[in-house]
Amino acid sequence: MSVLIKNGRVITADADQIADIFIEGETIKAIGKDLNIKATKEIDAAGKLVFPGGIDPHVHLEMPFMGAFSSDNYETGTRAALYGGTTMVIDFILQKQGNSLRSALEEWKSRSDNNCVGDYSFHMAVTDFNENTKKEIQEMIEVEGITSFKTFMAYKGVFMIDDRQMIELMAEVKKHGGLINVHATNGDMIDSLIAKHRSERKLSPLYHYLSQPEITEAEASGRFADMANYTGCPGYIVHLTCEGALNAVRNATKRNQKVFVETCIQYLILDASLYENDFEGAKWVMSPPLREKKDQETLWAGINQGLVEVVATDHCPFNWEKKLLGKDDFSKIPNGHPAIENRMELLFSEGVNKGRITLNKYVEVSSTNAAKIFGMFPRKGTIAVGSDADIVIFDPNEKHKLSAKTHHMNVDYSGYEGWELTGKVKTVLLRGKVAIENNHCNIDKGYGKFIRRNKVSSIV
Repeated sequence: MSVLIKNGRVITADADQIADIFIEGETIKAIGKDLNIKATKEIDAAGKLVFPGGIDPHVHLEMPFMGAFSSDNYETGTRAALYGGTTMVIDFILQKQGNSLRSALEEWKSRSDNNCVGDYSFHMAVTDFNENTKKEIQEMIEVEGITSFKTFMAYKGVFMIDDRQMIELMAEVKKHGGLINVHATNGDMIDSLIAKHRSERKLSPLYHYLSQPEITEAEASGRFADMANYTGCPGYIVHLTCEGALNAVRNATKRNQKVFVETCIQYLILDASLYENDFEGAKWVMSPPLREKKDQETLWAGINQGLVEVVATDHCPFNWEKKLLGKDDFSKIPNGHPAIENRMELLFSEGVNKGRITLNKYVEVSSTNAAKIFGMFPRKGTIAVGSDADIVIFDPNEKHKLSAKTHHMNVDYSGYEGWELTGKVKTVLLRGKVAIENNHCNIDKGYGKFIRRNKVSSIV
């Protein structure tokens, strides 16, 4: 199978040109103007933008949490991602306390193997770091190609590790060329506030937000940066939401430290006023919660300043009946929000179309930086000869509305119901195959491939 994409405006993180792209098999073979090559299939992309496939490095598919499973499994979630222009995701394996990393990997593989439509990889969440776990780090990196390890500074008794474990894990991960991802919020402060609000019978979704004030994230982000600086381990803060936390990272740069930062699309465009809509606010109960308008301004600025490298989703959907488990107590609402399908279009419409970011920056934060940070570049994250032919053909002018009635995520509501966007994903190629065309998915589960990743560079 060969494909020739003609006359598109090809955008990468560092280039913008009208060009043809010739694809043979799974990879890009040639890029240039007016290529005189015959192909099995020809696509006219005149008037369209052509991007590298999106990479969402923060998703939770079929994840057990708070007595429920996230409603998108590996088939429905990766297919929905493809409809939205995301050709690869990185999910999180969650080690159970008392169990090995290997047993966690096998559990997650039992759900993902032969079920993914799009490409995928894993981060390994370490919730119980001990001498036995320590021995598994090298194997995960060098044998399994899992080079990033997530830690939680919250969710005590379930996921959280203490600072001693964090320091010791960082030392081991650094030694073998890996990276630490962190959920940076102060779990003890949050637990105290949750208990206080519950004791006062303040139980609506608004108190989820009020239990996680900005200081809980700012303090933990600064503490994590300090530990990463001390150990020399590359560090990456997931789903950073607010001015205080980004200022902690900004302060770290004053000592010439690099801390990678990811935010999520919802924190750029939604705010905490949604929690005031009675129980309807449960749709946006996630951790960290939505923040204030001033935090949105800080995050957009952080993207342009190079402090925020990645825009992900933290996609973790629960159907409305599961959200209702917390109708009488905000602390029982499963945390999570559906966005895996909407990220690329929302970021274009709210970012590029409104003049907040350039097209090159759009590609950088939706694809290229994640590929570089997580050891997949230039195989993923760019349009170049030899790269995987993961390509999005995008109409920058088409207007459309988001709705649960038309999305492909396995969840019965949308966090963006009725939003009118400018810019639409039209055609998506995954490793040379036309995966999405005419709003139809042409590939089946099992086509998605596990992507082994290289050791992490501390410089992007």
